[in-house]
Amino acid sequence: MNNEILPHEEVINDTLNHFSGKFENIFHQDNYDHYRSAIHDTLDLVGTFLHRNDKPFSGIEAKTMKKMVQHIDLNQKLSSYEEVLKEVDEIYVQHATAFHLPQYVAHLNCPIVIPALAGEILVSAINSSQDTYDQSAGGTFMERKLIDWTAERLGYTTESDGVFTAGGSQSNLMGLVMMRDVFSQKNLNHNIKQDGLPPEASRFRIFISDKAHFSNSKNASIMGLGEKSIVKVPTDNEFRMDITMLQKYMKREILLGNIPIGIIATAGTTDFGNVDPLEDIANIAAQHNIWMHVDAAYGCALLLSAKYRHLLNGIEKADSVTIDYHKSFFQPISSSAFIVKNKRELRILKHHADYLNPAEMDEEEIPAQINKSIIQSTRRFDALKLWFTLRMMGQEQLAEYTDRIIDLTKDVAEMITENQEFELLTHTDLSVLVFRYLRSDIEDLNALNLHVKMKLFYSGEILVASTKVDGQFYLKFTFLNPITTTEDVHQILNTIKKHGEDFGTTN
Repeated sequence: MNNEILPHEEVINDTLNHFSGKFENIFHQDNYDHYRSAIHDTLDLVGTFLHRNDKPFSGIEAKTMKKMVQHIDLNQKLSSYEEVLKEVDEIYVQHATAFHLPQYVAHLNCPIVIPALAGEILVSAINSSQDTYDQSAGGTFMERKLIDWTAERLGYTTESDGVFTAGGSQSNLMGLVMMRDVFSQKNLNHNIKQDGLPPEASRFRIFISDKAHFSNSKNASIMGLGEKSIVKVPTDNEFRMDITMLQKYMKREILLGNIPIGIIATAGTTDFGNVDPLEDIANIAAQHNIWMHVDAAYGCALLLSAKYRHLLNGIEKADSVTIDYHKSFFQPISSSAFIVKNKRELRILKHHADYLNPAEMDEEEIPAQINKSIIQSTRRFDALKLWFTLRMMGQEQLAEYTDRIIDLTKDVAEMITENQEFELLTHTDLSVLVFRYLRSDIEDLNALNLHVKMKLFYSGEILVASTKVDGQFYLKFTFLNPITTTEDVHQILNTIKKHGEDFGTTN
């Protein structure tokens, strides 16, 4: 074997030869022109998406879409970015939902702000992993700064802490894990992380409203508590957790020999956009000395609003909170967080690995965010997108967007109420309206409104959501776009009426 070191010129030539062939697709300083060209071509397709779409959806049927994708042979590569982008345009971009259009009023998908997209370029290209300092450096402290910034708006002190997560369901899972493990340690002197579930776990009970997010039941199942551990408390006439019923259900479970370990309040329900009575729930949690978690995945937008912040009064008393920046802070997916009031409680989640965060590591000298994460080791630097947003826009502009959306929703609620051809089910704290179209000659309103929704969907002109309340089918507006106007909604309502009038004649 020849161990002779190659002359400097030969080393350079060898490197250039490598990158002119099989390594030309690696992100590297010698391939920057290649990277820039690829990004430039892709940006052109983004521009096409924006300028081509005048409705939120193409209306393509799933069976057609499936056939278009299935026939592609992934073992046969294409010869150019032009071919790749043409293919992706045909099977994805042309049929992608355009959340930025005012005619999209369906789910909790917000339009996204441009500073966050600028940040996304760096997040993807540099590809830092947020689990340890040696993989992220400044990213570690930037994420921590944004967690502290969020905690301050919650009304927490410097004793709080948290971590960015992949989404609200994961943050809610972390809230449940903390609730279960803290209770077991403090009340049963049992360490679940070390010893598994205690015998009493089969009697653990967690109280949520019957309009809370479905992730709570799924998370309880994952944690080994079973869906039976979730006690769904009835809501009042405005679909907020009924405090009287909460007290009644807790008393009932205790009499049955079960053990309340926590309450999950919702700040912005998916179906109605309403906020549970946080102050009252916090007081009841304190009386029973149990954990209170707030799922504010949707309602976190109120944290920035001087006009509507009072709707979250009491959230500062919660032990933990779920935040979804990608719902209410106009961030690209994913951008979420889990925040705890007392950072010492996070020690429950810590697990030492010699190759990442060995026990002898000084956390003050070399911090590791993985100590706060429950199921993610490798984790994107999603916090950078929010950093770009705040530094370019400021929280005041984000708050203005939120205020405009809520004000619009109030105007639309009045518009629907005053129109005899529509029935508004309830008002909202945030920006969801549940309603249905009426026709005096039609008895089956469920079929009528389902017909309207499907006509809208397959025409692609307008996307609305739907839900069922007490077995009745309702249409649902979800407003998250500050560009949407009352005139836009007026046109949407007229289109709904047009399809409603066709019911019975086009079937």
